[in-house]
Amino acid sequence: MKLYYKPGACSLAPHIVACEANVPIGLVSVNLAEKKLDDGSDYFSISPNGYVPALDTGTGLVLTEASVVIQYIADQNPGAGLMPKAGEESRYRAQQWLAFISTEIHKSFGAFFKSGTPAETKQMSRELLAKRLSFVDKSLTGRSYLMGENFTAPDAYLFTVLSWAKHVQLDLAPYENLSRFMRSVASRPGVQQALREEGLA
Repeated sequence: MKLYYKPGACSLAPHIVACEANVPIGLVSVNLAEKKLDDGSDYFSISPNGYVPALDTGTGLVLTEASVVIQYIADQNPGAGLMPKAGEESRYRAQQWLAFISTEIHKSFGAFFKSGTPAETKQMSRELLAKRLSFVDKSLTGRSYLMGENFTAPDAYLFTVLSWAKHVQLDLAPYENLSRFMRSVASRPGVQQALREEGLA
């Protein structure tokens, strides 16, 4: 399998999942500004929308969208416990978290990284993020991770998008549980491996 990524982008989440699950993947860096690979080839030929992540599964199937790529990689090693089995209630809770992170948190950060975004739009995104982060912070009360005491795929996604907070002057300190969560996840060997492989640690 090959994961098309940009260091620190949302593609870091499936990269973390691969490291945590001991699923071997090749890494292919993408220049998103030019939509090119290191060899000069056109990234649109891999991912029609031109963003990361994209996962070449090696079977002829190429997957995009972070929440889907995360699940596919996690399912390659069910024993790692990063995604519950299909049909179990916990599977749907994990998918619910992945969808929430994608639509309510990841999407809200987008306004800060798009050139020309009006200040009013950024302020609205900041206010929405505050509400959503308060919800997640409360959800982490009395538990180490989103699903309980075991690290799962949604935690990798949450850690990735919240790592952008420092780049947009969003202070996580008021969110005690989230701050604890970020420190805990950052210390995990699989997370450290992914960060090193992307030149981020």
